[in-house]
Amino acid sequence: MNITRLETHNKGIALRVDFPNGYGASIVCHDDSYGGPYNKRDNLFELAVLKDGKIDSTTSITDDVLGWLTLEKVNKILKEIERL
Repeated sequence: MNITRLETHNKGIALRVDFPNGYGASIVCHDDSYGGPYNKRDNLFELAVLKDGKIDSTTSITDDVLGWLTLEKVNKILKEIERL
């Protein structure tokens, strides 16, 4: 797993993770995300599966973005993406 970008975004955070298989994830928590607003503790996150840097809605994981995720759930999904 390679974290390729971490930045502040819309009063929150945005993180991009890439895997050697060409898949990755966009993970965000901010005022307009399905999980925000970002409050520096007890956050919920929105995750989108990426393929070659673009949102991929055709995986077995999801056909849309996933919202209201705990960090534990985000980590579980990242492991699934790595196995694609």
